[in-house]
Amino acid sequence: MSKLAIVFAGQGAQAVGMGKDLYSNFESARKIYDLCPEIRDIAFNGPKEDLDITINTQPAVFLTDLACAAVLTEKGIKADGVAGFSLGEVAAVSYAGLMTTEQAFEFVRNRAKAMQTCTEKNKGGMCAVLKLEVNAVEEICKKIPKTYPVNYNAPGQVVVAYDKSSEEELEKAIADAGGRCMKLAVSGAFHSPLMNEASEAMEKYLSNIEMAEPIMPVYSNLTAQVYTNPKEQLAKQINSPVLWQQTIENMIKDGYDTFIEAGPGKTLTGLIKKINPSVKTQI
Repeated sequence: MSKLAIVFAGQGAQAVGMGKDLYSNFESARKIYDLCPEIRDIAFNGPKEDLDITINTQPAVFLTDLACAAVLTEKGIKADGVAGFSLGEVAAVSYAGLMTTEQAFEFVRNRAKAMQTCTEKNKGGMCAVLKLEVNAVEEICKKIPKTYPVNYNAPGQVVVAYDKSSEEELEKAIADAGGRCMKLAVSGAFHSPLMNEASEAMEKYLSNIEMAEPIMPVYSNLTAQVYTNPKEQLAKQINSPVLWQQTIENMIKDGYDTFIEAGPGKTLTGLIKKINPSVKTQI
């Protein structure tokens, strides 16, 4: 039986003006964005420098993800299961009913603050490494201090998080190996040990949150499997690798053959096509 999945975009996909057309044309999108007029206005009008600050980026992308999903629902399109990339996983959790929209938004704001604090204490960045095999990237990172393969996106694409002190050495090593380094629009070394304090803070935060049973399967970045322990997995996701390729492969094995991307951009659609060109994708 054919299954449809909605996949939610993460941080780095943001762009000034995202969601503005949805807000103008759909009541369901307006309800989502009106949860926070301040963040809504940054998403719609920028400036880009403000939107790219983590404490603004994460809630803005979250609202855009859910606004897109709300419009899909308004049009009669409903998912059989969901996944989200990094921050997008929180939107997936909300869509699947584990948290209310309001609960999830507050979690995102606290998550963003905790991660922003880590970025200020531990200056770092992220880059997508192209044209190299996974094992080659992992070997490079073993040799350079404070560099970590963190997002396993698709065949031939791994994202590395790094401390700023290792940036030049990492870029040179990637180039010497025949690869290419493409810096991401994020402000820190996410999904790495440089985010340990943020992960611990969110574990404490989530311990006081009541969660409901999901109404559909949610696939975890941490395990690439359906959620079994949401609070633990949401907290550990912050300082652990995103197993995106494996997640999509597992979803396809479970019968998902159509993937709709909710949120700004079309990054996830592109990755899914690289993982398995035979499945249907939409944005």
